[in-house]
Amino acid sequence: MTALAIETAAGNGAVRHTDFTITADGSYAARLVRGEGEGERWFPERWTLDGPEPYAVPLPGNQPEEPDASVLPMADGRVLIHRRVADRDAFALLSPTGPGTGELALGTIAHDAERRLSLLPPSPNGSCAYALAAGPENSTIWLVAGGAFGPEPVATLKGHCSGGAWLDRTGRMLALDREVDGRTKAVAVDLERGGEVTPLLQITKESEDRLLLADPDTGLLLLRSDAPGHHRLGWGVLGSTLPVRFPECLRLADAAVTPFAVQPGQALMPESCAVALRIDAAAGTWLGVWRPAGRRLHQLAAPQGWLAGSGLWTRDGVLRLPCATASAPCAVAAVRAPADLPRPAPVPLKPQAPRPVPLAQAPLTGRQ
Repeated sequence: MTALAIETAAGNGAVRHTDFTITADGSYAARLVRGEGEGERWFPERWTLDGPEPYAVPLPGNQPEEPDASVLPMADGRVLIHRRVADRDAFALLSPTGPGTGELALGTIAHDAERRLSLLPPSPNGSCAYALAAGPENSTIWLVAGGAFGPEPVATLKGHCSGGAWLDRTGRMLALDREVDGRTKAVAVDLERGGEVTPLLQITKESEDRLLLADPDTGLLLLRSDAPGHHRLGWGVLGSTLPVRFPECLRLADAAVTPFAVQPGQALMPESCAVALRIDAAAGTWLGVWRPAGRRLHQLAAPQGWLAGSGLWTRDGVLRLPCATASAPCAVAAVRAPADLPRPAPVPLKPQAPRPVPLAQAPLTGRQ
């Protein structure tokens, strides 16, 4: 789970940060911060989230990091860092070692001016990390941590790829938004079969269909598409015979709505999953909670110091939001999902022609 880039400041000793990324199991998180009380030097910071109380550990190196460095937490507590060093992209694993920071170099990739290399979201297995080098004509997925011989390419795809969401709990199936011939469609990439690509979203032939968030337990997918005539936030279930739906309640005037977390543990009830959304408007940033079955968007004030766009659900419907303020630089606010009013059971509607292609036609159903 990766937060959008933001900056916060809170007076003397405050910390400004770029993004906040949480492991798939919710145990650790990492961000790159700049402490004003330390010569304004950038350094990685690791958060531990699965203990009685959250706590943060700074991981400064021998010299300040560049602000364009990026970090990714691993399931064992180490932090992967991606740096630009001259004409190469360098990767290393950082860990706290007493008063200092231990660093294990993983290797480098030659920088290509036509390809922008970025870290993909944390793998569900927690032991591997991947990066995407996106070019105008093709894109390469790199295994940058967890391999035997340093960074190695695992798949090359036709087209310019972006995004990134995991579709299973093993770290095998990765969804990417792929642009080919000026049209963007979400595809699924099988990393155990040499990067075999299959269609994931094909709502209409001409629509642009991007995947925003996926829940491996239920198959619930959150997406953005212009199939309704303009870009709308929609949802569907992988393997369902029903077409994608675009709830009117998720369409806010003069505000951007972005999903960032899905309630786990609802394997047989995808429509009952609570979805957390970040809402951005001229008035500021606040929180949204929505369930497909409830068809209502609950809008809530964000807790003070929320690292906007980051958070995770517990199985019983409590949303945990990382926060950082001058008085509490490492904290987690708990927000229970509001209850939806009971509604009558929905009556399936007949699809209208031309009918969007249902998600069930994506050839992922039944894969082991």
